[in-house]
Amino acid sequence: MTPRRAIPSVGKLLDSLAEIDLSRPVITRLVRQYLNELRTSDGVPGFDEIVRELRAKIAQAAQARLQPIINGTGIILHTNFGRAPLGPAAVRALNLVAGNYNNLEYDLGTGSRGRRGASLESALALLGQSEAATVVNNCAAALVLIVRHFTKTKPEVIISRGELVQIGGGFRIGEIIAASGARLREIGATNKTTLDDYANGIGSETGLILRVHQSNFFMAGFADAPPNDEIALLAQAKRIPFVVDLGSGAVAPMETLPLAEREPTPAETLKQGAALVCFSGDKLFGGPQAGIIAGRKTLITALKREPLFRALRCDKLVFAALEATVDAHLRQNWKEIPAIHLLEISLEDLRARGAVFVRQLRDLPLETRIVEASGEMGGGTLPRSNIPSVALELSCQSLSPDGLARRLRHATPPVIGYILRGKFRLDLRTIFPEQDEIVVSILKRCLTKKT
Repeated sequence: MTPRRAIPSVGKLLDSLAEIDLSRPVITRLVRQYLNELRTSDGVPGFDEIVRELRAKIAQAAQARLQPIINGTGIILHTNFGRAPLGPAAVRALNLVAGNYNNLEYDLGTGSRGRRGASLESALALLGQSEAATVVNNCAAALVLIVRHFTKTKPEVIISRGELVQIGGGFRIGEIIAASGARLREIGATNKTTLDDYANGIGSETGLILRVHQSNFFMAGFADAPPNDEIALLAQAKRIPFVVDLGSGAVAPMETLPLAEREPTPAETLKQGAALVCFSGDKLFGGPQAGIIAGRKTLITALKREPLFRALRCDKLVFAALEATVDAHLRQNWKEIPAIHLLEISLEDLRARGAVFVRQLRDLPLETRIVEASGEMGGGTLPRSNIPSVALELSCQSLSPDGLARRLRHATPPVIGYILRGKFRLDLRTIFPEQDEIVVSILKRCLTKKT
């Protein structure tokens, strides 16, 4: 028999696979792809080996689907993990809105078509102490919309060289601005920009002065830049809009939290004279992915008339989650905003939870220690702040740290930690207390299964 004749049929393989939580068409496609690979290979394994390999490929595909994970890395706004987890009120709002018809664009008072997001925009303006506010699908989109609107007739954007930052995924501010059809006029030096640099950079083609907050890095030493109020006065004198991209979206008072720095808020930046600010909804703001724009009412109204605004607008689910998050900010109910609440947890509470872990894991072939740890805010925010924390340090004779990390990643739900100085760790600050028993159960399953 030739090798190709030994390749089983699609139907026979489908009948041999166990029940899998993937749709039949997806599994069929994976089987066909695998059989096509076999047809171009030198040899064909036995039937049982083919089934084993297929199950592994299908399990890998199932694991790639969006699913909850347990974050033991100590990074609160982990970009790879979806950044800010939503609070209970936002989750309830999502469930209510997602499973029902809703008044997204319906005025219950008049019984006619209503304005999308009117209530949310009003609450955002109140929170940011601005004349008006609106929302698009992320902060990069907010920046593109703003730049595109103000550079229609005057295509130049003035920006300091020290603010040409790169954000996650390799995207750079300059590239985002170029995508909007504008061109950059870089001023100053990387480490030092003066008010005269701004004044000398303004010309007949200047449509906008842009300041980008350095939220994911910092400069120290011989570095300086003019304050916002001075740039704002210059912009007003020249009748040019001054816009600040704040990025991280801090609106809560963070002075009492264990942080080495504080972020500028939209309210204080607008008070300093900025015409508009934009920031992310899923970073320090603690909500869903969104780009929030706040500032002068005339400018917000003009942005919403842009044809591009419709392409960038958010859906009902973002509105629902964001509205609940804004309400939590207005009430200063930080338990409803995990990105802030996780910072409030004391080291004493974390140590107490760690002690419970040690007791519950003592019968496992595992050495468990409570150790001092240092977490991060993450998400391209607060680069100087190391957040004191407590971690479980786990050592297993039968598994290497990489092996233990792999088993926990493949668990349901996956548990993600980190390796430091040859030891596997789980930082307790980013593991929700209600997940503690789940982590214990997963560790027991992972360490009692055969290697």
